[in-house]
Amino acid sequence: MKEQEIRRKEEILEPRGKLGVLIPGIGGAVSTTFIAGVELVRRGLGEPVGSLTQLGTIRLGKRYEYRTPRIKDFVPLADINDLVFAGWDIYDANLYEAAQFAKVLQKDHIEPIKDFLASITPMPAVFDRRFVRNLDGNHVKKGKNLRDLVEQLKEDIRNFQKTQGVDRCVMIWCGSTEVYMKPEDVHSSLPAFLEALEKSDERIAPSMLYALAALELNIPFVNGAPNLTVDIPALIELAKKNKVPIAGKDFKTGQTLMKTIIAPGLKARLLGLEGWYSTNILGNRDGLVLDDKDSFKTKEESKLSVLDYILQPQLYPTLYKNYYHKVTINYYPPRGDNKEGWDCIDIFGWLGYPMQIKIDFQCRDSILAAPLVLDLVLFMDLAQRANMNGIQEWLSFYFKSPMHKENLYPEHDLFIQLMKLKNTLRYLMKEEQITHFGLDYYME
Repeated sequence: MKEQEIRRKEEILEPRGKLGVLIPGIGGAVSTTFIAGVELVRRGLGEPVGSLTQLGTIRLGKRYEYRTPRIKDFVPLADINDLVFAGWDIYDANLYEAAQFAKVLQKDHIEPIKDFLASITPMPAVFDRRFVRNLDGNHVKKGKNLRDLVEQLKEDIRNFQKTQGVDRCVMIWCGSTEVYMKPEDVHSSLPAFLEALEKSDERIAPSMLYALAALELNIPFVNGAPNLTVDIPALIELAKKNKVPIAGKDFKTGQTLMKTIIAPGLKARLLGLEGWYSTNILGNRDGLVLDDKDSFKTKEESKLSVLDYILQPQLYPTLYKNYYHKVTINYYPPRGDNKEGWDCIDIFGWLGYPMQIKIDFQCRDSILAAPLVLDLVLFMDLAQRANMNGIQEWLSFYFKSPMHKENLYPEHDLFIQLMKLKNTLRYLMKEEQITHFGLDYYME
């Protein structure tokens, strides 16, 4: 994307009409919690806690000016009343039934919107059990090859746009974690990828088919799982070619969120790290999927990368070069969506004296993820209307393993990520960037 092509302030297209939200995995815990939450907020029955777009503010100008509008009043975001939902799932339960099965939301949140949830039924999904071994649904598409499946997805999208009168769409992956994959030759360029598609190459995962369908229809795509999906040269090339924004990967919710809060503090104070042991128990469908070692490998890679990039051991070898980092996830059905993460952090301070930090984060996985889905949908729609195509690194704030340009390293520090996000919004609206320099207040 070239700077002169980005639309700014009055050039950004207005968010007119309905915004379609397309969700692979629409029957899952995250999706049902997100969609039910949006409807509850729209009816005045809930608050969008955790959503930067709905509750967040942004400082503009100098501190003494006291200009801090709500983000949703500062940039032209779509109104949540204009969101319309559709998606795919390997189970045919409507969203009322799916929300009951997920057991995230209480009855007094589900029953008042039963009519709305029951009206949304998943379309048959593209699914291959080789990529998600611990699930097996019967609401699945069949096709003569992978290209045929992509065309079926595109037809689903066109029908949704036509029947619902949708003006624009964003697709956001809320499906399961696929088995671990590394980029190979079939992913290296768009021609190679499209040729492999026609041959139904087994190295093309279902999530990539959804991404391809979206990008070929000029629809922004967000990857909420640690899957390879759109983070390959072929689909990055297509996103640039079709001028479509892409973002990912892996929603940053529980334990990794804590790491991106605590680790920057340790580095800021130059406190050393001996080891960081992290373990989780989780009982929802995500926990079941991650009980397979190859799906867990995908998640593990996403979770392990965070500390190295924040602590920069190459710059601080005496503090961080040889620390031990261990991550485990254990499937424990009684816990359901109420994930619990334990962290034992062995640090050292002045003269090498040892200290410890222990964290027990009893969180709700989908409750933390739902506002991220809302923000990403609204920000990606903004990016599309501002002609910001390709990788949207300014949205790294929301991901465990942020996509980034090939010759850059990803930024994982939560506070730097938030500054990047807000400075991007200031740039789009032609406001001064905030550097927190401050010394100018004291210069005569």
